[in-house]
Amino acid sequence: MIGDRAAIKVEGEHQANPAEPATPRRVLAATPPLVPTLDRREHEGLPFVIFVALVVLAGLSHLTGAPPFIALGVLLTGIAGLALFVRNRRSEHTAVSILDDTAARSRAEIETMADRMWEMQESEERFRGLIDALGDLVVHRDRDGRIVYANRVFAELVGQNQTDLAGMLLTELGIDIGIVPDAAFSDHDCLSSTDVAIRTQNGPRWFSWIELSMRDKDSAEVSHRAIARDITARKQAESSLINARERAEYASQAKSRFLATVSHEIRTPMNGIMGMAKLLADTRLTPEQRTYVGAVSTSASALLALIEDLLDYSKIEAGRFAPEPQPMSPREIADNVVELLAARAFAKAIGLACHVAPDVPQIVTADPGRVRQVLLNLIGNAVKFTETGGVLVSVTRRRADSGDRIVFSITDTGPGLSEADMDRIFEDFEQADGTSTRKHGGAGLGLAISRRLAAAMNGTISVSSAPGEGSEFIFELPAREAIETTEDRTGVLTDRRAVIISENTIEAEAIARTIRTHGGRAEIVANATQALPFAGFCNVLLIDARQEDKECRTLKRLRQTGFVACEAVTLIAPSDRGALVEFRAGGYATFLARPVRGETLLRVLLSGHAAVGGPLPGPSHSAVAPAGPTGGLSVLIAEDNDINAMLARASLQKAGHHVDIVNNGRAAVDAVATEHPARRYDVVLMDLHMPLMDGMDAIAAIRRHEEASGVAPVPIMVLSADSQERTRHAVLAHGASGFVTKPLDPQALVHAVESQAAA
Repeated sequence: MIGDRAAIKVEGEHQANPAEPATPRRVLAATPPLVPTLDRREHEGLPFVIFVALVVLAGLSHLTGAPPFIALGVLLTGIAGLALFVRNRRSEHTAVSILDDTAARSRAEIETMADRMWEMQESEERFRGLIDALGDLVVHRDRDGRIVYANRVFAELVGQNQTDLAGMLLTELGIDIGIVPDAAFSDHDCLSSTDVAIRTQNGPRWFSWIELSMRDKDSAEVSHRAIARDITARKQAESSLINARERAEYASQAKSRFLATVSHEIRTPMNGIMGMAKLLADTRLTPEQRTYVGAVSTSASALLALIEDLLDYSKIEAGRFAPEPQPMSPREIADNVVELLAARAFAKAIGLACHVAPDVPQIVTADPGRVRQVLLNLIGNAVKFTETGGVLVSVTRRRADSGDRIVFSITDTGPGLSEADMDRIFEDFEQADGTSTRKHGGAGLGLAISRRLAAAMNGTISVSSAPGEGSEFIFELPAREAIETTEDRTGVLTDRRAVIISENTIEAEAIARTIRTHGGRAEIVANATQALPFAGFCNVLLIDARQEDKECRTLKRLRQTGFVACEAVTLIAPSDRGALVEFRAGGYATFLARPVRGETLLRVLLSGHAAVGGPLPGPSHSAVAPAGPTGGLSVLIAEDNDINAMLARASLQKAGHHVDIVNNGRAAVDAVATEHPARRYDVVLMDLHMPLMDGMDAIAAIRRHEEASGVAPVPIMVLSADSQERTRHAVLAHGASGFVTKPLDPQALVHAVESQAAA
């Protein structure tokens, strides 16, 4: 039986609001059946009729006398036909059943596929609707960059009809987005990202454009699918941040210029106040006047320290601090800072001493200016808070697997700190005593600045203390690029046996440690009576000048009690220099200035008094430098500030030197570099900031003249309130010989000038 072809229609009718457009109807046609279907009603009784007819025919044959085999054959034929018919009917029923099942399954699969396709289309429509709702752009381009599909948001953004976008290039729409070359994703997909500006009717808008470029594995077709999100607000915020940062950087630069100007302008009048107070203190004053002058000096020093702390704090807060590593000597820096603060300690009748271990490197790489500043803060605090006893500065070397470190230890005999105070004193504007009745002033910035400076140099600052037991501050720095001492002097003092007579145990202990670490032996006693048991032991006596009188009775008594063969050395403070003639007459061979430098002590003990420049002046020698220009140096001062010029001139003239003054750099060049100068100067003091020509240009002009004329270069020392290391390097690079920092200390100025002239 042959069946008709079946057609299956899957209709999708849009049953929503009649006002909305109907979804297009989708029709799916099923394939025709594999075999035609059978009609069971057709010829249904024909086989039985044929069988009956054959049986009747067989009977008639028998009745008519036909041979029996004919009748039997006809009968068998009917039976066989009937059996065949039955068999065919059974096969037919089985085939029909199979065909019916197959057709049912095919119909179900087709219907399922149609449902899935319908769901996929609905999902895609929902996804596109979601993207449009979010405002993201969706663009599909082909290999050549022509648009295959763009969503409604993109079409509205560029002002085009969505159907008209097909086949267009992005460049035609004013969008500068290229396509990724095929070679970039020959074996895999390529994901690219960029920010692009798109011009719109409401002005330019920024979008983050993310595009996936891929190649179809079967057809090798290339496509570029992109999605872009509006980032205009972020771009505007970034632009605002950039503008704010530029304004902040400009403000920071202006702040740095302001700080530099303020630093210079403040130090200049402070230099005059402090310098003139020191000069006034050297004149004949009544006790009351001397007290007032001392108060002026103390107040000026405190004000200057406060101003410098505030300026440093402002620089660090503004992020303007950057270490300037260079070769420096830990020994030299520690000794210099201790000498600088010695006058403050001696004024309080406390000791201040420094000991440097022999294994400390000669040179390490660090920022010497910042190291000096940290030590000034730590040692200055120790001196300020110590009322009895003293302060000992020790410089040692700590070896470790991670690298050697230089350790500066500052130990004092002050009031000590509690556990809570040790954590608090390193905070900004904090002090150990924060009450309104505190004895010592200050802004509480010294330790906070010091810790930040140490951290910037990869160093640390720590403290250990207990109330009533003093404090120990430890400042550590990496011993980078260390250069060791050229000679081993561990046992150079093996034949020296010293007795130190001093009530100042801090300084005496520092001297004894230096002697012992170099192989010698040392004993400390408080007075001459306690020294008597060591008469047979001693070959060098170190006697504090405060133990002596003008007749040197202490030394004479010791000579009479067994110390006849001992070399005698007196330990003097700067204020004791006027008694050097009497000490020489009383039997002292030489002297050591307090606080005693370790290097100077070694030279004295190894070579005698010649190591410090000669013996003490005898009765025929003057204890001070000769007065008058004939015996002194010829010095030119280039300084536009009258008070500073007056201070420098008075200090140098008092030391016996002749001084000329000019008030600008051009006049300084003319005074030194003329063809026939009226005077050949031994030293020139040059201020950096002057009218007509500044100090840098003046130094360069003088050096060019000396090179052209072949004359020996004159020592030029720069006077500046700017103590930064970069300023020191700059002036030395321009040809300066030295650097003197304002405020000027009269004694330090005289010493620096005489040292330069003798170099």
